Amino acid sequence: MRCYYSIVASFYVQNFGCRATQADGAAIERQFEERGLDRASELREAEIVVLNTCTVTSSADQDARAAIRRVHRENPQARIVVTGCYAQRSPAELAALPGVSQVIGNSHKHQLAQITIEERIYAGVADPVGSFVPLRTLTAARDSSQRPTTNDRRLVFVSDIFAHTELLAAPVFDASNERTRPNLKVQDGCDNRCSFCVIPYVRGQSRSLKLDQILQEVNALVAAGYRELVISGINLGRWGRDLEGGVKSQVSAAHRDERPLSNLGFSQRPTTNDQRLVHLIRAVLDHTSLEKLRISSVEPMDWSDDLIALVAGSPRIAKHVHVPMQSGSDTVLRRMHRKYRPWHYREKIEKIHAAMPTAAIGADVMVGFPGETEVEFAETRRMIEDLPFTYLHVFTYSARPGTPAAEMTNQVAVRVARERNRILRELSEKKKLSFMRSFVGETVEAITLSGGADAPVGGTSPVFTEALTDNYLKLRLRGEHDPNRWVQAQVERCEDGALVAVT
Repeated sequence: MRCYYSIVASFYVQNFGCRATQADGAAIERQFEERGLDRASELREAEIVVLNTCTVTSSADQDARAAIRRVHRENPQARIVVTGCYAQRSPAELAALPGVSQVIGNSHKHQLAQITIEERIYAGVADPVGSFVPLRTLTAARDSSQRPTTNDRRLVFVSDIFAHTELLAAPVFDASNERTRPNLKVQDGCDNRCSFCVIPYVRGQSRSLKLDQILQEVNALVAAGYRELVISGINLGRWGRDLEGGVKSQVSAAHRDERPLSNLGFSQRPTTNDQRLVHLIRAVLDHTSLEKLRISSVEPMDWSDDLIALVAGSPRIAKHVHVPMQSGSDTVLRRMHRKYRPWHYREKIEKIHAAMPTAAIGADVMVGFPGETEVEFAETRRMIEDLPFTYLHVFTYSARPGTPAAEMTNQVAVRVARERNRILRELSEKKKLSFMRSFVGETVEAITLSGGADAPVGGTSPVFTEALTDNYLKLRLRGEHDPNRWVQAQVERCEDGALVAVT
């Protein structure tokens, strides 16, 4: 029987939402592990359960509240710590929920393990390490109006997120640590103010992981045997703009060696704003032996000609681009406070496709934005039909408290927004299927993700290995293959949303 007051505590982190949230969760796990705590395999077994929340939509909030109730029901003795974007936006709302021990916003997420363990010690549990900064040195907002927790304290740690300068960074892996494509967050926060988006208010200003830290993380992953890495951020294209001294100065002496900057892929000219992501990517290529770098979402205005040429020209960069669109209507984009017009977006996608005809091109699209008319929706649909998209992430607008869009008139009826969502999802599926079929009979490069699957006990059906192509297509490879291996596969057919292939 598990003893709750054990000397070495166990923890469990559950993440909700985007890659950035998952990356934050990985950094939180690292905090606990560095302090000597054990990771529980299930939340039912954990003494500390951290729920790392999202708040980008109302349904994300609902998911977090449902998870809190479930944890409290299934593991009533656990200390439930709620963190993340929802915790930053509405801490009192979460602190009032039964079972919640602490609410720690994004402003204090970099101190989460320290705060949590000290509160556990206060509750009468031995210090598993014996060395922590006193809790009184931290900024805490205590809400005395709420019901007391089991230790007669309900603590809320939230402060001004725009004064926050920390950036959590740790590679993201799945629970079994068998994932072959770790994700590294190199940028957080956003300086844009899209009228529908709450993210700047819960994640703060744009800030970047320093280049020497990025190279250290990448080299450590390469040394551990990983062959593909995804770099991500809330607004990845703005990486480096907040770094003092410019991007070049971020390359430490340990990584410079004796080659001139021109040989490292750095221009001798001063770094311009739209080149900073290019310099980051070139540094990773030149200072690490990573076999494949995959770039996550980058805003359309940050897809410079140099970035397109670099991605297109390097076999070590995955041919996969994600360019948020949101709407194909100029009037809607203006109401959204987006910084580009439909013709700008179209030009970027056409340039990318011309440079990389076989690349996967994805986009985020929002339907039901306040005031969106049938004519404006039709403009979005026509743009999607015209452009060479491989897939879409279609979202229905969700009003977020405190954002300008939430106060706009002419909110679109839910049934209308849902129908528009359905139309675009169907269009997305057609475009994806057409793209996949274009590779039947072709040879593609793919990385194996897991061992053999789909082999029935005592059956004669073929065994398949899950894989992912360089251009972001799911692939089922005949036979049992070791994970984390690059293979050349001959595509036989499309089936159930995946390519079927043989080596």
